Amino acid sequence: MRLLGIDFGFARIGAAVTDDAVGLPSALPALDASGKLKVDAQAIALLAKRQETPKVVLGLPLEDGAEGKMARIMRQLGGHLESAGLVVDYVDETLTSVEAEASLRETDMKASQRRKARDGEAACRILERYLAR
Repeated sequence: MRLLGIDFGFARIGAAVTDDAVGLPSALPALDASGKLKVDAQAIALLAKRQETPKVVLGLPLEDGAEGKMARIMRQLGGHLESAGLVVDYVDETLTSVEAEASLRETDMKASQRRKARDGEAACRILERYLAR
């Protein structure tokens, strides 16, 4: 089953999808966040439909192992996605953006290119963690 991984941010929404054959995640272009959770959920649901992914894995930000304000927002986003008919699961996203940035620094990308790619790479890390558990 294909999966859509989401690294949610208030400016950009990172996305990645797993390949059917081997389950390796690939980054997708980031979505621009609207500032409205319901509108962002609709954009993610549309992306899931286009990518033929019935399941969305949301990165869940934890603060010292506990769910804080941002985790509650992610659960609300998940509720909107479930209302759109998607199956939603969560995985700890702690340090995924840091890992993505470190990985991108090893390439020849300029800083501006890394900024554009970081959200999708973080979404790849979210899917990798989900698949590993």
